[in-house]
Amino acid sequence: MRRVMFTYFTSDPSSKALCSPMLLSTFSHFSLFHMAANMYVLWSFSSSIVSLLGCEQFLAVYLSAGVISTFVSYVAKMATGRFEPSLGASGAIMTVLAAVCTKMPEAKLAIIFLPMFTFTAGNALKAIIAFDTAGLALGWRLFDHAAHLGGALFGMWYVTHGHELIWKNREPLVKAWHEMRTKNTGKGGGGRSN
Repeated sequence: MRRVMFTYFTSDPSSKALCSPMLLSTFSHFSLFHMAANMYVLWSFSSSIVSLLGCEQFLAVYLSAGVISTFVSYVAKMATGRFEPSLGASGAIMTVLAAVCTKMPEAKLAIIFLPMFTFTAGNALKAIIAFDTAGLALGWRLFDHAAHLGGALFGMWYVTHGHELIWKNREPLVKAWHEMRTKNTGKGGGGRSN
């Protein structure tokens, strides 16, 4: 049985931060190799995703992707009766990969150990989605295929539709959040004033 190297923390049941285990799982890995592979992919695609989205939007998308892919993994594991840890790190990395491959489908990619074989980013994304779909359908336990699919689908959706729906319309949400925090601070609700 594999040992979880970096695991997420469980939240206090009375805590208002119900998503904290899913958020913290964004930084969880099964092993040093798992972490090294994820960090290599993130390093490889980070300049492209930051140039597409900007630093702030990238951070928001990355953290959201970790929560969403962990949730998808939880749902898939509950449906199949497999009760193993769900780690959102790979799902968040898949979001980055899928977002870049969706926006730049003709970009040439290669595998680190086989640099002589190149392929387009669009074909790589199709192959990854097919592999993870097969893994989920056939019950493979090689990777958390549900988290990978959740992350990939979120990345594809975000760069095609989510940016327009969410990021460009964030000002009213930020203003409402600020007003809510200011109102809670005035009532002694524990909020912090800036």
